[in-house]
Amino acid sequence: MNVIKPHMQTTETLLDKMQEHEQIVFCNDPATGLKAIIAIHNTTLGPALGGCRMQPYRTLDEALEDVLRLSKGMTYKCAAADVDFGGGKAVVIGDPSKDKTPAMFRAFGQFVDSLNGRFYTGTDMGTSMDDFIHAAKETRCIVGIPECYGGGGDSSIPTALGVIYGIRAVNKAVFGSADLAGKAYAVQGLGKVGFKVAEHLLEAGADLYVCDIHEKAVQAILARAKQLGTAVRVVKSHEIYSAEADVFVPCAFGGILNDDTIHQLKVKAVAGSANNQLLSEKHSEALKRKGILYAPDYIVNAGGLIQVADELYGYQKERVYSKTKSIYTSLIEVFKQAEMDNITTSQAANRLCEKRIEERKKQNSFFTHSKRPKWDIRK
Repeated sequence: MNVIKPHMQTTETLLDKMQEHEQIVFCNDPATGLKAIIAIHNTTLGPALGGCRMQPYRTLDEALEDVLRLSKGMTYKCAAADVDFGGGKAVVIGDPSKDKTPAMFRAFGQFVDSLNGRFYTGTDMGTSMDDFIHAAKETRCIVGIPECYGGGGDSSIPTALGVIYGIRAVNKAVFGSADLAGKAYAVQGLGKVGFKVAEHLLEAGADLYVCDIHEKAVQAILARAKQLGTAVRVVKSHEIYSAEADVFVPCAFGGILNDDTIHQLKVKAVAGSANNQLLSEKHSEALKRKGILYAPDYIVNAGGLIQVADELYGYQKERVYSKTKSIYTSLIEVFKQAEMDNITTSQAANRLCEKRIEERKKQNSFFTHSKRPKWDIRK
């Protein structure tokens, strides 16, 4: 295995880009075709934890930008969820439909293991639990694996449940009741999480607007709606923003709350599972000015994180579901704080997380392998 070395002319730019991060690892294994980047943002709260996604990034810079952004988000997500982990993320460059192999993920597992417990990872967009069964043969720093291998199983289940608690919280704040029924929701994306969220909403008696690039997923939710006798209207991807719904539920890609989309929204609130929904912080202000309540995504989508973190204590389903339920109360607290301070909900959530990290700095020094949690079952 080799480590990809950035060209000398770009070194200064790279250091500028990673100034908030502790460590960046460029991974290259020609024998398996692995090209990956691991980013560790902050380990104040504990070893870095974050999924590994696989995408056919057009350039190395594009992959780097993504992993830096996502790993920083994981620091805040871990702090908000009150788990003893810091923020990290990994990206594999390639087409997940044709480029991945068991050997590639075993090579990736070796790179993860070389970090000596500073980074734990598992599935994300473009990767599956099966991929990490192979990676787990090379390192004990893998989470989100099937129950038969000692893991918690499908993490999209608690993630979707957390989104439902998030929607209940915005409903309580905006409409005065946490009930899901009697309202319309615009669900963007019917993937592993989005489909389950849509199912929950349909079962509660809600009406849906949905869109997805995969016709199979669309037909599946229509069939489910027919079974339940509820209404689903399928719209084109660009039409989901202007749907006559009460709550926008983004469950696909990030950056979808931007200058082009916010002015189209007719909803009263936003709560979904997609990471990094705000293209930039100014768009939180834009939502506030428009009277749209934004539920910070890294709080809403924390259910999966809670589950994979719990695996390292010795997975217990009841404990995971109990902690996932706290997403509701966390959001209510953020909404109240934002209103009291006349700031955006994004700013209120960030302040909560930063305060928690600062408090822990007084207790923890820089994380090292010798501080690996005693409850880690993968020693």
